[in-house]
Amino acid sequence: MLLVVDNGSIYTKQLIDFLTKKNISFEKYIPHILDLNSLEKYESIILSGRRKNDKKINEVNSKIINFSIKNDKKLLGICYGAEILALTLGGTIRKTKSIQKGNETIDLLQNNLITNNLINVFESHAFEISKLPNVLIPIGKSDNCNYEIIQYEKKLIFGTQFHPEMTSDGNDLLEKFCSL
Repeated sequence: MLLVVDNGSIYTKQLIDFLTKKNISFEKYIPHILDLNSLEKYESIILSGRRKNDKKINEVNSKIINFSIKNDKKLLGICYGAEILALTLGGTIRKTKSIQKGNETIDLLQNNLITNNLINVFESHAFEISKLPNVLIPIGKSDNCNYEIIQYEKKLIFGTQFHPEMTSDGNDLLEKFCSL
């Protein structure tokens, strides 16, 4: 079973539609009502993007990330989900020079389990990861962002700065993550 943590992204509907269309069994919760003691029952977790900064949402997502690392649970952080992954582990984020919105091509830096080609994706963010902690590896970049796809060393924990739920290449990445 997959857990979708809905952090308030305007694109969560597209993520849910994709999972439903692919018959992927999931449950969706917002951070404020998610029982953190129930995380053990999920095989994998997706952290959605968000609309605004919220201390409680940040705290809950950081606890989910730490749980995933400690218990070898698969995790995919989308946009904000990637940013909070980096922040939780000691990285930093920064405001982008301009809002990144639209299509982007991602160049892969190394082989990985969630994508194997140059991919076209949809960006929609005003913040980005500026420094990765040592345990996170960059596996994809674009002309506008050095850390488009990241992975925790030797674990099935990933982050995407872009929104994979919005394009067919991104949907392929989601499907690969769900089938790991």
